[in-house]
Amino acid sequence: MIIDSHCHLDRLKFDELGHDLAQVLDQARAKQVEHFLCVSVTLDQFPSMLEKIAQFDDVSASCGVHPLDQKDALDSELLLSLAKSDRVVAIGETGLDYYYSEETKQVQLESFVGHIDIANQLNKPLIIHTRDAKEDTLNLMRAHHADKCGGVLHCFTEDWDMAKRAIDLGFYISISGIVTFRNASALRDVVKQIPLDRLLIETDSPYLAPMPHRGKTNQPAYVQDVAYFISDLKGVSYAELATSTTNNFYSLFPLAKRA
Repeated sequence: MIIDSHCHLDRLKFDELGHDLAQVLDQARAKQVEHFLCVSVTLDQFPSMLEKIAQFDDVSASCGVHPLDQKDALDSELLLSLAKSDRVVAIGETGLDYYYSEETKQVQLESFVGHIDIANQLNKPLIIHTRDAKEDTLNLMRAHHADKCGGVLHCFTEDWDMAKRAIDLGFYISISGIVTFRNASALRDVVKQIPLDRLLIETDSPYLAPMPHRGKTNQPAYVQDVAYFISDLKGVSYAELATSTTNNFYSLFPLAKRA
């Protein structure tokens, strides 16, 4: 069995998929996906996200504000209140993105610190998005003791130095379908070096569908394609890759219900 450790189920394009959420999840279960982590990107949409997944016991949730959605100061009291929900197993996604939105750098920095502080307060791990912000991301993780709550650098596309430094802080590295893209040779070199006991897999659906589904709306079933690709890349069996990444997920997110 495998896990989609990062998906946005509330943002799936059901008209393009031709299925509702229940059917989409059934298709993934048929591909041996036993759990899904539905990740929040804004606080105002969090309640509706939670409502959409409420009936599915194998779907967990995170709570946080994506750096590209962080236009104003973080409402820390609201985040704390929402994140106390028993359904919430993680804080985020949060982090820093200077590639698309360097103009909001200061707001992003302050928000990231707020997320780390709340993650430590609630003892829930962080889901971190980082792009073109390597040193600031790692420096804030260290300065605000993100190692206490732990977490994951999701949809990782940075270099091995960053991955290793995050791993040294006790973090996991999650790989999406980007690893299958033709222009992702540098990322493939990084993935070869990530220890199996620090690796997670994800779709980040509805974005970034892996080969051979490139150009389609991504969905949780496609995490199996990511798993097969990475097992071949790392020279391990699919069963070993599946077992390791599944055990890693439940170790990192102990509040998630195990099948």
